[in-house]
Amino acid sequence: MTWLRSLAFVAWLYLSLVLFSVGLSPALLMPYRPAMWVIRNWSKFTLFGLRWIAGVRVEFRGLEHMPVGACLIAGKHQSMLDVIAPFAVLPDNCFIMKKELAPLPFFGWFAVKTKMIVVDRSAHSKALRDMVKQARLRFAEGRQMLIFPEGTRAPVGAPADYKPGIAALYRDLDCPCTPMATNSGVHWPAHGFRRYPGTVVYEFLPAIPAGLKREAFMSQLEERVEGASTVLLSPAVRQ
Repeated sequence: MTWLRSLAFVAWLYLSLVLFSVGLSPALLMPYRPAMWVIRNWSKFTLFGLRWIAGVRVEFRGLEHMPVGACLIAGKHQSMLDVIAPFAVLPDNCFIMKKELAPLPFFGWFAVKTKMIVVDRSAHSKALRDMVKQARLRFAEGRQMLIFPEGTRAPVGAPADYKPGIAALYRDLDCPCTPMATNSGVHWPAHGFRRYPGTVVYEFLPAIPAGLKREAFMSQLEERVEGASTVLLSPAVRQ
């Protein structure tokens, strides 16, 4: 039955993407906030379908730790859901995406319209400088910037591999960094179409203060995110 419910949800997901992006495409001709409204409401619509079709509930914890206005958030990345769900609670979310996604019809167009941070990963050091430059602009606009330090989705239990981009943003923006833990990969795996019933938790943790040395910051970030994510993998939480 799980595969049938999963298949029905995947159909719901892509149909809703078409309905929102194509049906509300006039938002692309307006200022960016109407386009952000489309993305936020598609996120909520997706979570609704995920719960009632696939039996996967999404819960946000630690919202008292979520900053108001401009902030830097570093999250565990186990699932495509990690890109979708935060829009439901972050009022002006801005995530970092690879350049190859920008030309995609509607998905990429809405991402560019809402001023997501687009980077060319093949450019290496130039990509890092460009990411920091864009982040400064978004931060000045009061956006919540979400970055996944591992750079790509990692299967549950895979060793952590935190990249230097988050340290560059933390240093350049000179702001606190809010860690975000999750167990999303248990219920929406990094690969495959199956969705497994239970509760996905996104937990915002107390912010790491600004001004730490790079080594201390990276060590503390990884320790907090990995530790809290491991706790969320316990059977008592996953149900």
